[in-house]
Amino acid sequence: MKKLLLSGILLSALAAGILSGCTGSGSGQESVDETTDHLEAKGAPGVEELHIGVCIYQLDDEFMSLYREELESYLEAGGAAVTVMDGKNDQAEQTSQIDNFLTQGIDVLIINLVQTSAAEQITDKCAAAGVPAVFICRKPDSSEVQRWEDEGIAAAYVGANEAQAGTYQGEIILDTKNQGDIDGDGKISYVMAQGDMENTDAQYRSYYSVKALLDGGAAVEKLEEESGFWDREEGREIAAKALDAHGEAVEVVFCGNDEMALGALQAIQEAGRTVGEDIYLVGADALEEALEQTEAGNMTGTVFQDHIGQSHKAAEIAGKMSAGEAVDTVNMIDCIKVTQENAGEIMTLL
Repeated sequence: MKKLLLSGILLSALAAGILSGCTGSGSGQESVDETTDHLEAKGAPGVEELHIGVCIYQLDDEFMSLYREELESYLEAGGAAVTVMDGKNDQAEQTSQIDNFLTQGIDVLIINLVQTSAAEQITDKCAAAGVPAVFICRKPDSSEVQRWEDEGIAAAYVGANEAQAGTYQGEIILDTKNQGDIDGDGKISYVMAQGDMENTDAQYRSYYSVKALLDGGAAVEKLEEESGFWDREEGREIAAKALDAHGEAVEVVFCGNDEMALGALQAIQEAGRTVGEDIYLVGADALEEALEQTEAGNMTGTVFQDHIGQSHKAAEIAGKMSAGEAVDTVNMIDCIKVTQENAGEIMTLL
């Protein structure tokens, strides 16, 4: 029950003002009582006796592993039978898994795509089989989402507000004592470790993190930008190369997720730099290790992506779509800004 109540608890904390870093840009936040009552349900509504297939791009991804565990628990508590498949970061493998699900007569599919470019093909397969598809975490191209609406296709997307996540990363930097300009030369010199340059969510996080700096009146200088594919070792290598090439000129390292940020932290420490003193580092996802490092001051901040709120919303939409109910095509879940001041509180809630 603790996990089922977490989103309600977080919103209660937000309403009480104890999570100092969260400003939220979403609309329609429920009252505390309404939110808690809703989440006190034993499981996802409307999924009883459904067989739901869940396709995850790669279960080795720590965030998606947490997401999958919460999703599976919430669905099963609602009476659904759940089968989870690991795409192993191989789109051909995932497409084959989806074909098998459709052949077996699955009721609903919840899909975390390996490649967002495969969305049209996957959507058409599901539509031909009469199976609703709920895409999660990796948003298909806007033209594909528009096609779902135009053609009345039973497909929807649930994910974090990635523009908000990127904006929060930039705001965390602007909130530092020198607004990210450590050497006082009038500009913020940064390195960008992007998740996957072909992934729209990764693009949003990167774009809006820098946009927040510009909107805050800062001048910026991009020293390096490279795809780290959400991987810790890739993040370490990107940061290490940038620090070797640019030395003390590197003032900020933006990372598209916490895995890359934790790798970058290793490189920063190996280079003899100190986060909070002569360099800043931000990530996203609010993994437990990243929260610990943020509370200790070894990361400047991260962004809680709320895998619990996202997974619950995806489960609830799956239930509605299976019953033929209308749902919003795009469903965005708000993020929470995390800094040293509130990292401990969030760890306690998790």
